[in-house]
Amino acid sequence: QVQLVESGGGLVQPGGSLRLSCVASGSILSINSMGWYRQAPGKQRELTAIISSGGSTNYADSVKGRFTISRDNAKNTVFLQMNSLKAEDPTVYCCNAILRRTGAPIPSSTWGQGTKVTVSS
Repeated sequence: QVQLVESGGGLVQPGGSLRLSCVASGSILSINSMGWYRQAPGKQRELTAIISSGGSTNYADSVKGRFTISRDNAKNTVFLQMNSLKAEDPTVYCCNAILRRTGAPIPSSTWGQGTKVTVSS
């Protein structure tokens, strides 16, 4: 069984920072890309940031210059450093990994349960 577990969410004031972590565990042969998606109430989930196994990154325009994604391949972990958080930043952040499970012929997409981020004064 493979799972992604996020941590690091919480309450922060506007302009504040949080660091999210996501650890992939289980029978994993390899991990391609890892990313963070976020979702506001009543809206569709949107890509926030993504990082390849080689370290190439892409960000949503709304977070460029404020968020930084990184990963520790040895620990199957991806991070999202969020600075200058705004009240309008969506609340639930979910981790995603494109990974190959033991015994699987091709990689597949796996999601974490999500962690809640509240930006409020």
